[in-house]
Amino acid sequence: MKKILSLLLIVFAFNSYSFSQDTYTVDSFQTQLKNHYARKLEFGKNVPPMYDTVAAWILNDLAYQYTYNNPDTAMVLARQSLAIAEELEWKRGKANAWSSMGLIKSNTGDYAMAIEFFKKAIAIRIEMGNRKGVAWAYQQTGSAYENQGNYVEALKNYFDALRINEQIGNKAAQANNLAAIANIHMRQNNYPDALKYLSASLKIYEELGEKVGMANVYVNMGIVNRLKNNYAEALKYLLSALKIYGESGDKFNVANSYNEIGIVYMKQGNYPEALKYLQDALKTEVEVDDKIGMGYSYNNIGEIYMLEKKYAESAEYFNKSMAIANITGNIDAISSLHGSLVAVDSAQGNFKQALEHYKLYISFRDSLWSTDNTKKLTQQQMQYDFDKKETLTKAENEKELQKQKLLRNGFMGGFAVVLLFAGIFFRQRNKTKKEKVRAEEEMKRSDELLLNILPGEVAEEIKYTGTVKAKAFTMVTVMLTDFKDFTSVSEKISAELLVDEIHTCFSAFDHILHKYGIEKIKTIGDAYLCASGLPVSNYTHAVDMMNAAFEIRSFMAQRKKEKQLRGEIPFDLRIGIHTGPVVAGVVGVKKFAYDIWGDTVNIVARMEQNSEAGKINISGATYELVKDKFNCFHRGKIQAKNKGEIDMYFVETLS
Repeated sequence: MKKILSLLLIVFAFNSYSFSQDTYTVDSFQTQLKNHYARKLEFGKNVPPMYDTVAAWILNDLAYQYTYNNPDTAMVLARQSLAIAEELEWKRGKANAWSSMGLIKSNTGDYAMAIEFFKKAIAIRIEMGNRKGVAWAYQQTGSAYENQGNYVEALKNYFDALRINEQIGNKAAQANNLAAIANIHMRQNNYPDALKYLSASLKIYEELGEKVGMANVYVNMGIVNRLKNNYAEALKYLLSALKIYGESGDKFNVANSYNEIGIVYMKQGNYPEALKYLQDALKTEVEVDDKIGMGYSYNNIGEIYMLEKKYAESAEYFNKSMAIANITGNIDAISSLHGSLVAVDSAQGNFKQALEHYKLYISFRDSLWSTDNTKKLTQQQMQYDFDKKETLTKAENEKELQKQKLLRNGFMGGFAVVLLFAGIFFRQRNKTKKEKVRAEEEMKRSDELLLNILPGEVAEEIKYTGTVKAKAFTMVTVMLTDFKDFTSVSEKISAELLVDEIHTCFSAFDHILHKYGIEKIKTIGDAYLCASGLPVSNYTHAVDMMNAAFEIRSFMAQRKKEKQLRGEIPFDLRIGIHTGPVVAGVVGVKKFAYDIWGDTVNIVARMEQNSEAGKINISGATYELVKDKFNCFHRGKIQAKNKGEIDMYFVETLS
């Protein structure tokens, strides 16, 4: 009778475990696992195969629980789940484990490995005929590609997921797919398509009565309309989202909505109303201890005070944001804030302090590290690599141990796993919070420092191999900008103002390039070199570069008007663009520098030299890729130094 009862418990457990994370906690999963192996003792050597599938399922669910707060432990658990599933040749268990491992890698920023794991899950689920699972894995794969900046592959996977979900009638998933597709178009500043897919997503959420889903779409529609300068529409959507989040008690998203509304009012020039919403956002973020959100709000409030020329208040809030950025290790935020403080100090005439902030901005943004900083980076990276290898070694050893114990009798196997998890549990509990936080911060800082110096894919290669192989790209679009008459103008203004102006312009260029996924290569004096279509190849590199060039030109035109109104000497910008092959790689052994070489770089220099102030001069090669989207004026064949005659075009407007 006892054994019959235990078999019934097996069936119940097998049917109950279905990624039910909303119901079970880490402690409850650990209790379930211990109880499971305690019952397993009753069977002795005659353990039903179903019993081990339950163990694999519990391990996988437990891995999910650890995914976001302890990814190393999560990966160990997922690999143990996979080992059992492979031993039993259980397809569903293997697919579940690969999916969990993909989520873990995505969460830690290892998108290449995440994609590999998701693809393994897709292959198994296709073989099983599990279309819902295939669609889910396609969606996750698309998200990983999106985080890599590979929008072509991201869209392909999102559309694959959407197609399957339409076929099986999974409405909620369809809405999620459509929202993800819209986000890609938002990233590429394709606002009409972004709004089209957001509207389709919203329609489904409205049919389903999913208010939180509706609110999420409202926020994105608000952001798109704000970027299009449709501020009234933006406010309508954001206020609708705020109402839903408030009714649901979602304080994190309430704060985010306050922030977005505040930004819209700031863009409208309604600073009192903007401050009201941003202060509300800050108050809510303090309540829920959302440090990242607090840093964002402090920064936005500082921006408003700077626009109001209340420089002391502006500096106060920028410094508060800086304090949080230092705690969280957000290198990008630290760099940006030093840039903002340059503007604040310059406006107050505190040029000495402005120069110090500018130096810090450059040190973070452009990787001009001192020897001491380089040593620290190397030491942190070595420690990170050692810790990672040690974790992987432990994982492999535990996987092998699990396989061996599965071959033994039920008693020894179950008892060993109980001991293993008891060990994990007590080791985790016995670690002090201080040591854990310090270790996590050091590892995170190491990653962020390396990513601040190099593109993500290149940084990953250095981390895991210690070197970077030079890579040839058959087709990329390169842009070079230069200030006209820079030397003569620089002789007429102070060094402090010159530094401030270069910083302001190049900071704007950095933000514009980031929007289009374009890689900044380097700055040489007043020249700025960048490339589109690397280190991850894509098919939109020429159009992306043209869009960025137009925004840069618009920024410089507006900047010129502002400086003329103040009676200051403005800079005029020449822009040259060419498309062709390059070789890219890392030079140096201490101060890493990602650079490009080849005749394409020489030709783009000629394109810039033969351009005119306020003009975008492109080669015939680039023209062939963008002629259908932009209005181009053929200048004829123009003599270029050491290159002979080259077809050149001025690009005037969007077609």
